This record gives sequence, structure tokens and C-alpha cells, in this order.
Amino acid sequence: MTAIIVILVVAAIVLFGVYVSWRAGRLDRLHARLEAARFALDAALVRRSSVALELASSGVLDPATSVLLAEAAHDARSASSGREMAESDLTRALRAVFGQPDFRALVAGRLGAEELLGELESAAHQVFLARKFYNDAVAATQDARRRRIVLLLRLAGTAPSPEFFEIDDSLVPAGETGPAADIPHLTG
Repeated sequence: MTAIIVILVVAAIVLFGVYVSWRAGRLDRLHARLEAARFALDAALVRRSSVALELASSGVLDPATSVLLAEAAHDARSASSGREMAESDLTRALRAVFGQPDFRALVAGRLGAEELLGELESAAHQVFLARKFYNDAVAATQDARRRRIVLLLRLAGTAPSPEFFEIDDSLVPAGETGPAADIPHLTG
């Protein structure tokens, strides 16, 4: 009888050890996924600001619009603290540029305009997707870190809890309805 109890206790300890090991490995994989998503988001943000700077310096836009866009793109690239606000400001500047009446007609035919606008649309869409993937990874990691076993055994170690990256990344003006309002990139 005591041998059976010993076997059951040992089996329970082994199963608990396997579960804790699995949970720790999952948390580690989630942190790695989070880090990869953050790098992808940073790359998408840098690409968007680079294309915006290229558009601002291309001569396609009028001088005042170019200065507005260049300042917003530069601020977004150089911001370390307050980056979310700077990136949202760049989005608002892009919305202001593309929201000008007959904007596409004004730049049509200018050398390199269509390529730059297409590249900017692509970069804006990549920011939307990268931010969504990053925030999904943050949610999954935060959920895993809230588990009782993780908290009790301190499986997360000293790693800081991840934060969501919330910016205005929609180039469709707020409140606009119709099919264009459903997509985060430029329409034309």
C-alpha cells in the first residue's frame, strides 16, 4: 500500500515538473515571438517614415505640404519616448496630405508620384499589420503571465510586462463610412 502511495506521489511530482517545464517553455516562446513582432513593427514604422520623407523631398508635393510631412516623418523617426504620439502625428500628417481635394489629380503625371504613393500605401498597410501582430503577441504574453502557476513560481523572471503599442494608423479619416473606412491604407 505504501509503495503505491510513493509511486503516485512520484508520478504527481513528475507530472507537475513536466507541466511547469512546458509552461516555462511556452512563456519563453511567447517572449521570443513578442520580440520578433516588435522588431517587425519597428521596421515597418521606419519604412513608413522613410517613404514619407522620400515623398516630402521628391518635389511631388507643394512646399508647405512637403515641410509638414517631412517634420512629422522626422519626428516619428527620432522619437524615443513618446513614439506612439509621434507616429500618430505622422499618420495625421499623411491623412492631411492625402485628404486634400483632388490630391491624386494634382500629383498625377508628376515623375515618380505613382510609385511613391503606391509604396507609401504599402508601408502604411504594413504598419497596420505589424501593429496588429505585435498587439496580439502582447495580449497572449500578458495572458500567459497572469496564470497562477507563472505568478506563484515567478516563471516570467524579471522580464518587464509587455505594453500594447497604440497609435492612430488609419489613413482613412475618422468617421468616414463606406468601404474605404474598412481598410487602414490609402484609397484612391
